[in-house]
Amino acid sequence: MHIQWKKIITLTLTALALTAVLAGCGSTQNGSAEKKEITVGVNPGSGEQIMEQVAKAAAKDGLTVKVKVFSDYITPDKALADGDIDLNSYQHVPFLNTFNEKNGTDLVPIGDTYLAPIALYSHRYTDIKDVPDGARIAIPNDPNNGSRALLLLSKLGWITLRDGADQTKLTTQDITSNPRHIDIVELEAGQLPRSIDDADGAIINAGYAITAGLRISDRIATEDDTSPYVNVIAARAKDKDNPAYQKFVKAFQSPEVRQYIEENFKGELLPAWK
Repeated sequence: MHIQWKKIITLTLTALALTAVLAGCGSTQNGSAEKKEITVGVNPGSGEQIMEQVAKAAAKDGLTVKVKVFSDYITPDKALADGDIDLNSYQHVPFLNTFNEKNGTDLVPIGDTYLAPIALYSHRYTDIKDVPDGARIAIPNDPNNGSRALLLLSKLGWITLRDGADQTKLTTQDITSNPRHIDIVELEAGQLPRSIDDADGAIINAGYAITAGLRISDRIATEDDTSPYVNVIAARAKDKDNPAYQKFVKAFQSPEVRQYIEENFKGELLPAWK
């Protein structure tokens, strides 16, 4: 009888151990089941279009990607910090860092996506050399993209910026000289494409430029490939190693998504992952 009970106990323990192993399959480190569906925040236009291709690539790996479109630059980070979405994909690291500093949040990049070069667009001039002194130039009014615009104007030699200024937090107060008397007008990023006909030019983010139907041929000056403003996928710091999120990064950085960006945006957006 003693031997029989010993066998029963041994079999029971074995069964329990097997159950634990099976329960652990497909689970995250904290014991909860791995996500099979995630929601990702994007901006309209190119970001939304590319995300449709990422969703197709992710589906092949068993991950469903729902896309939530935000029309501004602030709400997607608020939604991520509040847990209303799982990830977002629309911003570069300097912008993300500024949001964290202002809001006390802990959002982190978990993968590179593409560089969306900021550029000076004009309907009045086709050559940068033809832009006259006193030209009216519209730029983004948010801190990071405003910085990019001011850096571009500085590289053109139109303005001089204060030595030692943080190049990710530049404002018009950092302009120490403006020899060509450029009239700099700050506008919300989404309004910039509509401002072109009322100005000599506008420095516009690639996403908004593409959505507005602007082409590379409308550019008269462009941010170069040394730019640190590569767009990233952002997550809450506590979730950065979530297997489903890493699976999403892999889908975004897949050969088919690279091919889609190169074939459909033809230099307007540049894949930035290795």
